[in-house]
Amino acid sequence: MNIPYLYDAGALIAIDNNDRRMWARHSLALEDGRDIHVPSIVVSQAWRDSRRRVRLGRFLAGCDVVPVGLETAKTAGVLCGKAGTADVVDATVVVMAASLGAIIWTSDPDDIHALIDALDVKPAPVIRTV
Repeated sequence: MNIPYLYDAGALIAIDNNDRRMWARHSLALEDGRDIHVPSIVVSQAWRDSRRRVRLGRFLAGCDVVPVGLETAKTAGVLCGKAGTADVVDATVVVMAASLGAIIWTSDPDDIHALIDALDVKPAPVIRTV
């Protein structure tokens, strides 16, 4: 059984910067048949100039870009309140990862950890640093 991955903006930015380690992780995950999810709001956070995002577009083709529905959005908002943060993107990442049982790939492990602690779910999502 493969545990799915969920990427935050840090993973997308690493790819956009041609980080070889992130490319390798992603390629291995695809070879293993692992499901890879990216919340659509994370794409919004990382995408800036479509003329310069060929690499990122190719990367996203191997991912399931997941729309953020009303229930997820509300849960992320409540989580921001509990954690004392305004970062709805990170909160959305944590909410989606918890619902999918996914490993979170992030460049902000401290921020994600605080949100996971505030969510207080068992088992808690696992965090891996980009």
